[in-house]
Amino acid sequence: MAWTKYQLFLAGLMLVTGSINTLSAKWADNFKAEGCGGSKEHSFQHPFLQAVGMFLGEFSCLAAFYLLQCRAARQSDSSIEPQQSFSALLFLPPALCDMTGTSLMYVALNMTSASSFQMLRGAVIIFTGLFSVAFLGRRLAPSQWVGILATIAGLVVVGLADLLSKHDSQHKLSEVITGDLLIIMAQIIVAIQMVLEEKFVYKHNIHPLRAVGIEGFFGFVILSLLLVPMYYIPAGSFSGNPRGMLEDALDAFCQVGRQPLIALALLGNISSIAFFNFAGISVTKELSATTRMVLDSLRTVVIWALSLALGWEVFHPLQILGFLILLMGTALYNGLHHPLLACLSRSCHRPTQEGEQERLLGDNRTPINDTS
Repeated sequence: MAWTKYQLFLAGLMLVTGSINTLSAKWADNFKAEGCGGSKEHSFQHPFLQAVGMFLGEFSCLAAFYLLQCRAARQSDSSIEPQQSFSALLFLPPALCDMTGTSLMYVALNMTSASSFQMLRGAVIIFTGLFSVAFLGRRLAPSQWVGILATIAGLVVVGLADLLSKHDSQHKLSEVITGDLLIIMAQIIVAIQMVLEEKFVYKHNIHPLRAVGIEGFFGFVILSLLLVPMYYIPAGSFSGNPRGMLEDALDAFCQVGRQPLIALALLGNISSIAFFNFAGISVTKELSATTRMVLDSLRTVVIWALSLALGWEVFHPLQILGFLILLMGTALYNGLHHPLLACLSRSCHRPTQEGEQERLLGDNRTPINDTS
């Protein structure tokens, strides 16, 4: 079945905006500029402020939801189902998980390469599977357990590639190891977020764009307020600002004023996350969950290729092996091998798009705001 122009547009939008989201954050990290009070030129390392920007992008999804709702009301469109009444506080626990996980990942992105950052996020499958068994009473298929084991093997290979790669003055070996570990730790929190969303949120039949927007609102407000105490909390060598504090938002604004391209990178990060969430949700609806998974894997390839082309990292052949193993683990966990085996054996008919979505999402719900 050939894709329509609209479906091609959605797929391209998801691939482009998803790639921009990670690359723009890394681009901002690579800039150096003077800070406040005539401080020396230093790298733009403000992960918590970047996380605030990301939540602002998610918050904007509420506007997209209400625009779609207004259009549906004018056109008597039934694509947006009537929304059930619910308490917005329902989203507070997953929003806190999202806030913590996102902040950790932005800290980690300062320490490791963009491609490793993207690949290691595949670890979420491991913890999601384990937590769904422990807390949701779900039984995983044998292929899903094999997928988890393959993912673990892929993570080991990617980590080994990081250890064996040449490291410049910006990314020392100890920082790369710390960054990789932080990414994996963040996936534990993301997996908890997914379990909370499935247990308490999905049963209320809330439109995904609305859910993303509400979680974005909570994350934006809470993390913005936390920037104040972070300005006074010492972080020692862990800090990337001259004052040595956990976060120095004033220093970030001074750097943006002296290097306007940082503002462009931050704007790219904020806007891309909003469009990426919209495109991802639309791809799942218009095409299939499998297509969304494939596009997300292609996003890793695009980020990796552009990072190499821009000289942000050095090529290591082990990364190819690690990526392929991670891709295999993701495919097995999401059940992609079922239609492939059916096509090869020709023993059963091709599954419909609706059935494919139900099977994949029924066994493995992606987080409502599958970011970054």
